[in-house]
Amino acid sequence: MAATGSEKQGAKAYYVSTPIYYVNDAPHLGHAYTTVAGDVLTRWHRQRGEKVWYLTGTDEHGQKIMRTAEANGVTPQAWADKLVTEAWKPLWEHLDIANDDFIRTTQKRHTDRVQEFVQDLYDKGEIYKGGYEGPYCVGCEEYKLPGELLDGEGDYAGQKLCPIHKKPVEILSEENYFFKLSEYSEKLLAHYEANPGFIQPESARNEVVNFVRQGLQDLSISRSTFDWGVKVPWDDKHVIYVWVDALLNYATAVGYNENPEKFESTFPADVHLVGKDILRFHAIIWPAMLMAQGLPLPGKIAANGWLMVGGEKMSKSNLTGIKPQDLTSHFGVDAYRWYFLRAIAFGQDGSFSWEDFSARYTSELANDYGNLASRVAAMVGKYFGGELPAATADGDAEKAIHDGLAKAVTEADRKIGEELDFQGGILAVFDFVKQVNGYITEQEPWKVAKDDSPESKARLATILYTAAESLRAVAVLLNPIMPETSQKLWESLGAEPSLGALADQRVQESAAWGLLPAGSTVTKGAVLFPRLEEKPTA
Repeated sequence: MAATGSEKQGAKAYYVSTPIYYVNDAPHLGHAYTTVAGDVLTRWHRQRGEKVWYLTGTDEHGQKIMRTAEANGVTPQAWADKLVTEAWKPLWEHLDIANDDFIRTTQKRHTDRVQEFVQDLYDKGEIYKGGYEGPYCVGCEEYKLPGELLDGEGDYAGQKLCPIHKKPVEILSEENYFFKLSEYSEKLLAHYEANPGFIQPESARNEVVNFVRQGLQDLSISRSTFDWGVKVPWDDKHVIYVWVDALLNYATAVGYNENPEKFESTFPADVHLVGKDILRFHAIIWPAMLMAQGLPLPGKIAANGWLMVGGEKMSKSNLTGIKPQDLTSHFGVDAYRWYFLRAIAFGQDGSFSWEDFSARYTSELANDYGNLASRVAAMVGKYFGGELPAATADGDAEKAIHDGLAKAVTEADRKIGEELDFQGGILAVFDFVKQVNGYITEQEPWKVAKDDSPESKARLATILYTAAESLRAVAVLLNPIMPETSQKLWESLGAEPSLGALADQRVQESAAWGLLPAGSTVTKGAVLFPRLEEKPTA
């Protein structure tokens, strides 16, 4: 998305990242959930007039990728190339994700900088050579503590299982290089204490704090039993641990050791969006690495919950993975973007069901929002020939709408822009939509139109102007969430000729009343949210 002229030139960018996703398989709803959340957040800040940088990408090294590629009879690089070009990038384009960059950990701009970062830590004495043996989960690419493991049952009886993947761990014994993570326990705890909003939600913060208080072990940052990864620069028999490699994308993608001006104006991230299963890597290892290198820490690590289907975390390994296209083909892309942020409180686990999506689509999108837009356009067309009339008879009912809009804008801006409470922000806007629907029901413009007196004509004009001007503000507020729908509404209201492009409208200024000029040409375009057909059957 192009920068706007009102952006503060030279100011630090509002920098948001998603995790970089493993390319062992195609993306599912869980991956898309985090990515859409980041897209809405950054679109919102763009519509505040801020300079923004939104990063996503793929994690392409490690044992899991290597084994997946071998199982498919191709090289790891060929496997990663195929998934990125045929699955990941096309999906983000399909979902209207406006990311500024897409980093791949196999790119030279990344691998060279990773080697430089690790070499620098080694030269500073932060890394040493040692041996380690312990239970390792290839799915997590992580050594596990014995106390975390589950006892296997059935086919896995007598074995220890990863608590996340529910599969047996492997006992690995390697001579590796270690980062002195144990020396950063107190520094991390001091940072958590001084910055209570650093890890969100609070439940996630408490989990991390309690884990660190137990004392940290030094981190094995290399592997020598396989070779698919970035070589350790001083010992090419080892590759750098995939998580150290992956976490550094947040720095390498914005010019670390390569483009000082860009790095200075972008780093650190204001918000790292992560799944709660990878929270410890981001809230413990990543800040410790930055501390060791003397670099600033991110503003916030925000962990979203899991999407659940039938009580199970959505993933490929437990066969509950659902393709986003399965839903967008039925509900549409904008409804998809809206639904998960509307239905699930960000940071909490949430269950998905087709029936819930259908019910919310019909009730809130089609009946409340879409029907409001259709009714207003139809009445302006019927009573005023499609030309928006001026409001000359405002009263208490209109003042209530003005006040309701101001409240919705303030609340939505705080909740989405600052608190990452997407659900709360969306509800604030839709509460206003309901208020406008109630206003039309109470004012009964179809009855007012039956009286030809000047007073009634002025009243009818005021009612319809009030409703259309309310929709103008709603289009702005919902543009970060449902950009295609908002653009259709913007055009239907005849806003662009006088107000300019929708993307240039500021969310904070949308509460100002009277921006849509009388005389604008209002047209009844296509239905914003068409009636759904029956659920497709397999």
